[in-house]
Amino acid sequence: MFKKVTLLFVFFAMVFSLAACGEEEKTNLSVFFVPSRDNATLVQGISYLPALLKAELAELGYNFETVSVYVGTSYEAVGTALDAGTADIGFIPGGTYAVYADGSNMDVALTATRGGLSKDSAVAKDWNDGEATTSDPDYQVMYYRSLGIAGVSAKGRALADIINGGGEITWEDLQDVKIGVQSVTSSAGRVYPSLLFNELYGHTLDDLPAENVILVSGYGGAAAALASGQVDIAFGYADFRRDYADEWISTDEGGYGRTLTIWDETDVVFVTDGIYNETITVSKKTVDDDLQAAIEQAFINLVNDTTALTNPTDYFAVVKDIFKVYSHEGYVRADDSDYDGARAANALING
Repeated sequence: MFKKVTLLFVFFAMVFSLAACGEEEKTNLSVFFVPSRDNATLVQGISYLPALLKAELAELGYNFETVSVYVGTSYEAVGTALDAGTADIGFIPGGTYAVYADGSNMDVALTATRGGLSKDSAVAKDWNDGEATTSDPDYQVMYYRSLGIAGVSAKGRALADIINGGGEITWEDLQDVKIGVQSVTSSAGRVYPSLLFNELYGHTLDDLPAENVILVSGYGGAAAALASGQVDIAFGYADFRRDYADEWISTDEGGYGRTLTIWDETDVVFVTDGIYNETITVSKKTVDDDLQAAIEQAFINLVNDTTALTNPTDYFAVVKDIFKVYSHEGYVRADDSDYDGARAANALING
């Protein structure tokens, strides 16, 4: 299955226009994903999508010769491809959408929903009971929080002790802390943590020593860096620890080899306000309103489809499981104005 998915860097994709200018009928559709998950899981999940999406759109009256999936080199690369029209559909965070959408070049089609979490407190200490974070699939929400997770390093443990002892982390405490972050438009991995620091300290991540703000590769990279002590804190979406709980204690290839669970060895030390969930966004340079409506319906149908997959795995058993690559459990139609808050946050943090 992996061999059937061609991973092309976005800058290669931009060389080719997937729908020639002036064609009356669009024959090819491209779907781009940001590299927020570990590559193996992401590739495996999206490899099922071309045939499924092609069939679903055919039922809705759109017969494409090919549907292709790609993993972009970065969040920004996927935003740039949507802006240029070299990507038709993109799975991107709200922060990336806010940076690249100018009102006419792309449009948010759908907002993802997830089961509400068993913990949702704005107080960091409340997350640190040693119990796994679970979700209720019957209670779907359109937002999430970003958490600052302290790992196994001595400094990480010292910061966790401050929070769990009822204290507050000061700006001075952070000057020698190694912090794992994501791309500059990542809502959970950088933008909202910077916004939180601005509220708490009057500073952002950019005001910390540059050598201590470490770009890690997706949230798998964040979990691995916490486990190895490469970083003292890493920021990520509220349930990202759940997604890497197995890797944390695994001694197999790709595992982190810890002897205690991720819930035992990590603690929450920062909590942001709620963030609107990730988007499925379309390029308005290649997708008209009618096709956009069909794409919206197709993904709503697929995320609710419990049909068994061809060549299923333990992780990807039925059609809706493929959206587990981003922990998406549902989709609702979205409005551009839903992401005005993300625009304000990006304007403050990134200018």
